[in-house]
Amino acid sequence: MRNTRAFVVSMIVILLTGCSALAPYPTYPSAARSGEDASATRVAICSNTLVSTVNEVQVAAQQECPSNTTATHLDTDWYLRYCPLLLPAHVTFVCTPHK
Repeated sequence: MRNTRAFVVSMIVILLTGCSALAPYPTYPSAARSGEDASATRVAICSNTLVSTVNEVQVAAQQECPSNTTATHLDTDWYLRYCPLLLPAHVTFVCTPHK
């Protein structure tokens, strides 16, 4: 019985810790494609679309952009080049200067 309690408590701690592992985080942005401004500042966020909201990803991107800019969504891909399997969405933003 004592081992069962210790196991249950351990599993709860592991699960609660694992939830923060699914939070969106910055990664390398993809290169500018033909027709896109290659000089614009780009940021990218890895996220799990089943766990993270669009707003959470936007906030994470905005934190990576320089001040006086707005993170504007550019592209989302799931190629797993820059992001791990549990956070497969690679969301790229352009930091658009305020006017």
